[in-house]
Amino acid sequence: MTDNNGGFLRVLGRGDVLALAFGAMIGFGWIVLTSGFISDAGPVGAAIAITIGGVVVTLVGLTYAELVSAMPHAGGEHHYALRALGGRGAFLASWAMVLGYVSVAAFEAVALPHSMVNLFPDMLVGHMWTIADYDVYASWVAVGVIAAIAITAVNYIGIRPAAVFQTIAVLFLLCAGAALLVGALKGGSTANMEPMVSGGMDGIFTVLVAVPFLFVGFDVIPQSAGEIKLPYRQVGRLLVISVLCATAWYVMIMLTVGSGLSASALTESNLAAADAMTALWNSQAMGNVLVIGGIAGILTSWNAFLIGGSRLLYAMAESRMIPAWFGTMHPKYRTPANAVVFIGALSVLAPFFGRPMLVWLVDAGGINIVVAYVVVVLSFLVLRRREPGMERPFRTPAGPAVGVAALVLSLGLGVLYLPGMPAALVWPSEWAIVGVWWLVGALFMWRLPKVAAGEDAEQRLIAAVAAR
Repeated sequence: MTDNNGGFLRVLGRGDVLALAFGAMIGFGWIVLTSGFISDAGPVGAAIAITIGGVVVTLVGLTYAELVSAMPHAGGEHHYALRALGGRGAFLASWAMVLGYVSVAAFEAVALPHSMVNLFPDMLVGHMWTIADYDVYASWVAVGVIAAIAITAVNYIGIRPAAVFQTIAVLFLLCAGAALLVGALKGGSTANMEPMVSGGMDGIFTVLVAVPFLFVGFDVIPQSAGEIKLPYRQVGRLLVISVLCATAWYVMIMLTVGSGLSASALTESNLAAADAMTALWNSQAMGNVLVIGGIAGILTSWNAFLIGGSRLLYAMAESRMIPAWFGTMHPKYRTPANAVVFIGALSVLAPFFGRPMLVWLVDAGGINIVVAYVVVVLSFLVLRRREPGMERPFRTPAGPAVGVAALVLSLGLGVLYLPGMPAALVWPSEWAIVGVWWLVGALFMWRLPKVAAGEDAEQRLIAAVAAR
């Protein structure tokens, strides 16, 4: 069946939706970043930070769940903010979230060759240059570039192949996680977990600031709503379930890795989760299995954000906020082909900057994701007040209270990125990424006609742009 909103095909079932959202949230960050998290906050401290972040994201997710059931259109938050806040508010939410999606896609293009080095230590050949004390090799770059082209091609040819690929990769990822958990139950040690909490509140804040980046992905469900063939109430429920599953996963990783490696071993580890698996099973082969599971996580996240990011760019183009080129629908595959190619091209560029790009992308993408969350929560609260009779197949319990709590906590997360805070963005690299992105965004926003909020805001915006 074809959706009347742009010609997307409704083919995604319950399993597809869960695999899409969970796989998006469980990328490779749990492999690359775990040692830093535990070193900063301790295994229990890191788990506490993840739990706090999970509560924040769950509250935000509840607002999304209601909105996606009421407005199941490709582009998600773009439509919510357009109806509640008007053209400028919608652009703010959409542009911020696009950088969040692009940053994750680019992150995975860097994380893949980084993980491959652990499987093939002798693969580094053809030194190209050095960035932030990290040597970039041609072979390393080639892995990221080839993978970026392949993932882009899968998404170009249709949502169905991308969904099948996603489900298979998520199943392998879950098997690797189960093996790590069994290993921790068999061979883990609480002595390795000492100190269980370290760094005080600064340590917890340092982990907490990465939460938006780690959990971004549940919102891929709203982006692909035009391709889901489920009752809208179920879509909202699946969104919340996916956030709870991701929270449980990240907490499990912090505790199992902490039980497998001592504090000194953690500081020497590049991939703590893989090294913990090796130690817990006393088998390098099992460590390699976890790395392969991490690679599956890279591919699921990468795949999902190409889906979500391309649909958001498509929605912005449909509303005439950005060039119409991004709104091109492939006549055969029914995918936003140009938007897919654009995000894929940015992923191709990321490996040329080497491993330092990993941290830059986490923080630069994270603050923009928080901005988008704040705008969506505001949209939720505004629509609850202004349009109480709007059909909402999934209605968030205690909606206004949940919305206010989500708003306050999201703003609190945003503060952690500001200068003077323990997890402030790094100058100049991270601020440069954010600054350049919003400089381009300001140019688009400057030429955007002022359009008031309302159910027909998109039609009025399109008409206003056409009249210029």
